[in-house]
Amino acid sequence: MKRIILGFAVLALPLTVRAQDADFIRANFTKSEVLIPMRDGVRLFTSIFTPRDTSTRHPIILMRTPYSVAPYGRDSVPQGVDNQVRAYMHQGYIIVRQDVRGRYMSEGEFADVRPVIVAPKSKRDIDESTDTYDTAEWLIHNVPFNNGNIGVRGTSYPGFYSSMAAISAHPAIKAVSPQAPVTEWMSGDDFFHHGALLLPHAFDFYSSFGWPRPSPKSTPDPRFDHGTPDGYAFFMKLGALSNVNPRYFHNHVAFWDSLSSHPQWDSFWAARSARPHLKNLKAAMLWVGGWFDTENQWGALNAYAAAEKQNPGLVNRLVMGPWSHGQWNRGSGDTLGVLAWGSKTDDFFTDSIEVPFFNHYLKNGPAPRTYEAAMFETGTNQWRFLDKWPPANTTNTNLYLQAGGLLGFTAPPAGASFDEYVSDPAKPVPYTAETRHWYNPAFMDEDQRFASERPDVLVYETAPLTRDITIAGPIVADFVVSTSGTDCDWIVKLIDVFPDTLMSSGTRTQSGPGSWARPLGGYEMLVRGDVLRGKFRDSMSAPKPFVPRAATPVRFTLNDAFHTFRTGHRIMVQVQSTWFPMIDRNPGTFMDIFQAKDADFHRTTQRVFHSADRASHVVLPVMP
Repeated sequence: MKRIILGFAVLALPLTVRAQDADFIRANFTKSEVLIPMRDGVRLFTSIFTPRDTSTRHPIILMRTPYSVAPYGRDSVPQGVDNQVRAYMHQGYIIVRQDVRGRYMSEGEFADVRPVIVAPKSKRDIDESTDTYDTAEWLIHNVPFNNGNIGVRGTSYPGFYSSMAAISAHPAIKAVSPQAPVTEWMSGDDFFHHGALLLPHAFDFYSSFGWPRPSPKSTPDPRFDHGTPDGYAFFMKLGALSNVNPRYFHNHVAFWDSLSSHPQWDSFWAARSARPHLKNLKAAMLWVGGWFDTENQWGALNAYAAAEKQNPGLVNRLVMGPWSHGQWNRGSGDTLGVLAWGSKTDDFFTDSIEVPFFNHYLKNGPAPRTYEAAMFETGTNQWRFLDKWPPANTTNTNLYLQAGGLLGFTAPPAGASFDEYVSDPAKPVPYTAETRHWYNPAFMDEDQRFASERPDVLVYETAPLTRDITIAGPIVADFVVSTSGTDCDWIVKLIDVFPDTLMSSGTRTQSGPGSWARPLGGYEMLVRGDVLRGKFRDSMSAPKPFVPRAATPVRFTLNDAFHTFRTGHRIMVQVQSTWFPMIDRNPGTFMDIFQAKDADFHRTTQRVFHSADRASHVVLPVMP
């Protein structure tokens, strides 16, 4: 939920582009600032940019954010806008941005992922859907020269507010695009993956965002000083999660306390899930996500799937590009880290997907091309427009772990066979080879050779492929394992190993589909990786311990991928039990980890079995 993804104030823009944006806005728009009343009397601060052109009526793009609509003041204009908002401004849209209830200059009390009220009984029963409805009602009747049509868009936390806009939507809201939307924090977005805490995401976010606000303010959230650029070192020094409040938060950060007091799925988390409420939708929907978004890839995929299942016949589309979190809003999208995609994917998304979508529903523009899912296929590096996601013609194909570090499509032979490693929470496996505080967005496709060399990482690899293999959909890890403790994390990574011959050629450059930004011989590209907190292997609401050293089945689903392993490449699977500090450490003991003390963390020995009767494997959705 990075706060640069705002629609305005995109810090990554070059100075010349930012100056051009500001000059264009001053010349072509009139800015107003209003407090829009909600049904319960609370007023929400709203910034409105209305085109000076009064010869025609204009549609409205509405963006609601908890991250501030700065700069404040009628004479202040943003020094940069994101790719899509720039396009809407040049096409004469009315741009509306709003501080959500209880944030910055809006009145009221803020609530994180405020629960939906299914059957409001009075004007006091408000949620983000009612606030959006009341905002739309005011805009239609009070903003001059609007054409009666509203579109809503937003990325990350603003993506959540976009999803809420579609629920019981105002009739003027004709199209909605939730992008990387916060959808279900306990299941796979931002803070938890399969019950394991994404430590820097939660701590770093709430160390700034989570402090109470006594009254409306225009000043930014406080910045937390880690005292070091080394996140690994900082969180190792922090130790157990129970140290957070006595050392840093002092019980003043309300949602951290909520996370700590609800360590498993319960009614608290169920009330904050958007998925059950994505039904009876009327607006056309465009869900957007990135294949390398560590924060809300889960939300984009699963919110789209929920809307698809619960709204037969709805215009409900999905876009997934080769992007990190919100990357499609800024820059050109031609690279991520050292990998190049051979085209400017951000520009293509803006010009060929998002803007035509809103133009059609808000300006009676031409119908966009027909598709259900616009998906970028990595490996071959090309866009594909599909009539279904996941595609209907995939075949679930088992890829088996074998003795000797091998990986193959045939089941292992009979006989006892396993690999083991010692996982030490005092020396956890890093999630990245870099020394940094906040994560590098490119870590999701980072070279994994640094992890292959660790004794606490198991590595399995196929022979060089004799044909291309394309996977399209979710990946399942289906293992038989044991641990010497009573709890354990299982991290599984699916990796594309590039041929060593790329190193000697030195000629492959960013020139088209399938090409790369520099020689990448032997590069171990992370395609997908995820974690299961072992005690949640059967249920997120009813954790249970492992029986020490007993062979135990564990099965969990990694997020979808759309990737082609090219001929001559190898497929690799890595297995480990720490991924630090991206994932908090498991003490190896069945307990509430938020209450664990430093003395509770112990080394454990893990085994992964690979015999005929205990055939650990990953299930790949292979496309013809």
